[in-house]
Order: sequence, then structure tokens, then C-alpha cells
Amino acid sequence: MEREEMISRFSTFFREYKDDEGNSVYLNKLRDLLTVVPKRSLSINWNHLNSFDPELAEELLENPEEVIASAEDAIQIVLREDLMYNGELKIHARFFNLQHTLLVKELGSEHINRLIQVEGIITRVSEVKPFVEKAVFVCKDCGNEMVRLQRPYDNLVKPAKCDACGSRNIELDVEKSRFINFQSFRLQDRPESLKGGQMPRFVDAILLDDLVDTALPGDRVLITGILRVILDQKDKRPIFRKVLEVNHIEQLSKEIEELEISPEDEQKIRELAKRKDIVNAIVDSIAPAIWGHKTVKKGIALALFGGVQRTLPDGTKLRGESHVLLVGDPGVAKSQLLRYVANLAPRAIYTSGKSSSAAGLTAAAVRDEFTGSWVLEAGVLVLADGGFALIDEFDKMSDRDRSAIHEALEQQSISISKAGITATLNSRTTVIAAANPKFGRFNRMKSLPEQLDLPPTLLSRFDLIFLLLDEPDEKVDASIAEHILKVRRGEAEVVTPKIPYDLLKKYIAYARKNVHPVLSREAMEEIKNYYVRMRRGFKRKGENDEGMQPIPITARQLEALIRLSEAHARMRLSETVTREDARAAIEIIESMLRTIAVDEEGALDAAILEVGKSTKKLNKIEKLIDIIKTLESEGEFGAPEENVMEAAKQAGIGTENDIKRLLNDLKRDARIYEPRGGFYKVL
Repeated sequence: MEREEMISRFSTFFREYKDDEGNSVYLNKLRDLLTVVPKRSLSINWNHLNSFDPELAEELLENPEEVIASAEDAIQIVLREDLMYNGELKIHARFFNLQHTLLVKELGSEHINRLIQVEGIITRVSEVKPFVEKAVFVCKDCGNEMVRLQRPYDNLVKPAKCDACGSRNIELDVEKSRFINFQSFRLQDRPESLKGGQMPRFVDAILLDDLVDTALPGDRVLITGILRVILDQKDKRPIFRKVLEVNHIEQLSKEIEELEISPEDEQKIRELAKRKDIVNAIVDSIAPAIWGHKTVKKGIALALFGGVQRTLPDGTKLRGESHVLLVGDPGVAKSQLLRYVANLAPRAIYTSGKSSSAAGLTAAAVRDEFTGSWVLEAGVLVLADGGFALIDEFDKMSDRDRSAIHEALEQQSISISKAGITATLNSRTTVIAAANPKFGRFNRMKSLPEQLDLPPTLLSRFDLIFLLLDEPDEKVDASIAEHILKVRRGEAEVVTPKIPYDLLKKYIAYARKNVHPVLSREAMEEIKNYYVRMRRGFKRKGENDEGMQPIPITARQLEALIRLSEAHARMRLSETVTREDARAAIEIIESMLRTIAVDEEGALDAAILEVGKSTKKLNKIEKLIDIIKTLESEGEFGAPEENVMEAAKQAGIGTENDIKRLLNDLKRDARIYEPRGGFYKVL
């Protein structure tokens, strides 16, 4: 098709394409571009063009560079002739909504130099740099000017010698050349589009002019562009690298709504929600191949549905995501549960703590191949923004790596300062993690923080912490053995979930997108009464007021109660959080606290989670340190051990064994030291 003919056809299309109400779609769009914001892009729906002029639409796919240039020429004609605009405004033709959407892994040689539509997730974005679109070279000997148009994916095109005098003394005139903004990013396959064992493929893409700064790492995007190839300079073989020259970029929603939910699906979901036992049915449908663990499965179900994120008038954000930690003996199916949730959750990324660095979880600074500058590459928690991050072997990470997660769990953002880049990335992610006790199996005689290689500051950020213990019990053991044998034998009814797998996945996505429950007065009253009751009636009779008072529950657990109540209402697709929802949340929080936050005397104490030690133990430690400080001057090398023991017994700290254990703890924590055997000093 000739260039003039294409320009004429596009001019006709812009003038004559009308919507159902008879309005001229593209003339109105162009009028808006001139009057509203100084934007320089006209978005053209390919389907509109295809219905108006199928031949031109097909030509666009086959020969995009020529056709896009013709469309931009036609825009200028329409501006001058129809809208009486005589100014200098270059408007880009941006096409979207092509017939077929490709994944990055599907890009092949047959797509080279064609207009294609690709869906993926952005993992890194470079800084914006100037690109010389029209380079003017000047001969230093005769002053002749030579113009060379440049391509963003090629090397600089420069005249070998002067066209007029043949001199090689040529220089780029920066002032006379025309520059536009340039930015590159890396597009990768969405994690949920990959089947097990597949490597995610990626392609580098180029943004020009007004498209720069339209995307961030972690964004899911739909891109229309021309697939180009560059000869790999590092490789002398005739092998080329793919590059996508972006024509149009569209942000896909951050919500978990990428599952296509048809009206029939919606009807099924609504019918399902009317069931009286819907909560139990959902819980029983999570990992049916794993016997028991009903409370754990309920906690995971609540995390899958999640609470409602709210933004207060002053800009403060309250998170809706509930984080869950599974701790337990080997062989209790923790990893199996995580794997199942990774497949069930509408948008989830599974990783193992041992194989994930801090950079792999948050963001890494890497050198960009295009520009040579440092860029940020998004890690798991950023890529899972709006979804779920499932971290196995959580305890096997290094301290540096774990410290990077603190901010992501509470503030739901990741602040990075690396290689001169300071940025804050979103990580509105639900974290479900699994960890093993320090010494292999769980010891009932010790508290949870003592046995986990995790700091209390991190533990306290999990709304729900479940202990999965492997304890011999003849009845339970028989049930587990029978269940596993039936599963192995292939008895379908044993592993068939009450709600079909695909329907449950859509049910979760639908609930998270469309249901935003609000607390009823009754639910508020229930939660408030529980919180006040727990805080009030705790001080035991005869207890003196020395030292810190034990706190059975903190505001952190109160926030968790609200989130879990909202999640319970969401499971029923209810817009109101009822008293029953609040009671269900209280029940699960209370059963968790009774398992992991009980002091030596069997009373609830939130300090075990917040600090890692019970308040009674902290009081004893402070008393013991005061005793050592007082007795330090009695011996030449510090406080003599026998004097410390005697004073500690009189102060009621405990038996000789208890005191020795506390002294060992203090030495391990580097709060006291022994200048010589049998003598103590405070650091």
C-alpha cells in the first residue's frame, strides 16, 4: 500500500469513525488533546480500525513502522484542516487492543518487525536519559551540516566523511540536534502464567518521549510494540537479541481480578455463598490431601480472603493483609500446605528462604545493559504486590535478608538505597511463611522465641502463628496412616475438595475484588469487650507492683482481630462484619495465644511475642542485674558467684538452677561477663 493512500485512509478514519451515539470519536479525542492537557499521544483502538478498514488494520500489523508514520501524518492533516490548528505539536499514534495477546515466552522470530501485543510484569526500570532522534553533524573544515535520523535500538549512525568536501573532521552539533526522552525496562512473564519448572523469559523494552515514567517495577502491563532485533556485540556469532519498541503501554489492575469470571461463574459463586456451611466448606477444600490441621487451614483461608485496606483522611494507610507463620516439626506437611496455597491463590509467588537473598526478596541494584547505569530489579515481595508471597524455610535466611522483610510486613513498602538509587516500592503482599524449630523438633518446655531463629520483632508482625506438632497419639496416628494410604491408592473421594478447585480460586478472586465488609456495631462491641477484658483482669492476687506489669494482649492483636473479622465476613460474601465474624476471629487469635504466648505460670503474656521473654522473666533478669551491680565492689574481680546466688534466692528469683540459667542467658546476650571464673560484672 502506498504512503499517500495510507495517509488518506487514516484521515478518513479519524473523521468518519463514530460511536453508537453518532459522536466522532477521534476528532473529539484530538480536540481534547489540544485543549485539556498538553499530551502528545492519540490512543487508537485497533478494533475500531479493523471494523472500519480491515485492510489498513492488517497492514499495520505487517508493516507497523510505515503505517504508524502515515497515521501521524494524517493526524497533522486533520489538525490543520478540521480543527484549524496551525501550531507545532507532534502527536504520536498509539495503537492498543490488538486481536491476540502474547506471553513473553511466546515471542519468536516470526514476530520480528511486526506490531504485537505482549502481557507481562516489569522487573526493572532504568532512569530517563536523552536520546538523539535527529542528529546534526557539522564538518569542522567547510561547515557543511548533515542530518542523520537515529534508532533507539541501534548504534549511533554517523557519516564517515563530509558530503561536500570529503573531510573526516566531523562533529555532532548538540544544539542543532533534536532530543527526546528515553527509558528502558525489562518485561518478564507473569509468575502465574508459568507452569511448574518453567523458567520465566524476559525481553528488554524501550519507552520514548511521553511514554517514559509510566511504569514501575512490579507493575503488570499490556504492551503494544514492534519487536526489533540487535546483534549481540559480546557475541561474534550471528545471534541477535530481541528488543521491544513500545508504541502503547497499559497498566493492568493491581487487584486480583485477572481470572476471567463469567456471569455463569458469578451466579455459581453467589449460590455457593448462600450455603450455611460455606466457611467450613472453604476450609475443608484447602489441601484435602493433608489430614487434619483444621485451625491452620482456617487461618490460611482467612489470609487468602484478607481484610480491607483503608486510607484515612490524613493519608495514613491501614493494611488489610494478614500474615501467617507455620512453625513445626519436620514431616507435618508445612511445605505441602504452602505449595497448595501457591496454586490456589489467584496471584502468588513461592520461594524458599534458603535460596532467597535480601535482594531477591526486596529489590536488587543491577547494571542496565542498554544505558550502562544502575537500575532497580524487583524481588519477590514487590512482584507479589497485591497478591501472596509464600516463603518456605523462613528460618534459614541470613539476618541481613530477614531484616529486609520487617518494613514489607508492616508498612507494606520497601525502601531501597543502593548504588545511588533511593526509592520506595509497593509490596502490599500477604506473606505466608513456614519455619522449623532451631533444634529440629519442638520442645514443649521452652517458649517459641527461644526455639525459633527469628527475632521477636519479626514474629510480632505475623497475625497468626501456628504450631504444627508431631506427637504420638494412637487414634490420630491411625487416622493419618489410613488417610495417606487411601490417597496413595487413588481413592478420589478422599482428596476431592467440597468446592471444586477452579471455582474456589474464582470465589477468592471475586470476594477480594467485590466485597468490602464494614464493622457492625455488634462486632465492634464484641472486639472492644474482649480487648478490655483481657487487659483488665490480669493482675494476679498478692502480686506486688515491682517491675513491669504483664500485658496479655496488645493493640497489634486488636488490629489483627479486625482484619480477621473482615476476612471471615468476606468468606461469606457479606458486606457487614457481624458479631459471629468477630467471635470466629477472637476464637482463632485466642487459640494461637494460648499455644505460644503463655508464661511459666500458664498466664497469657504478649511480651513473649513482642520481646521474646515473658514479663516475669524480664523482671527477674532486671533484679539479677541490679544485684550484680550492687555486689560488684565486693570482690577484686567483680561480684562473687556465691554472694550473687544468695542475694538472688533472698529476692525470690528462683532456685539455684533457675539463677544459673538466667546468668547463662545474660552472658549469651552479652549483658554481663566473667573477668575471672566465679566473678561477674555488668557490661
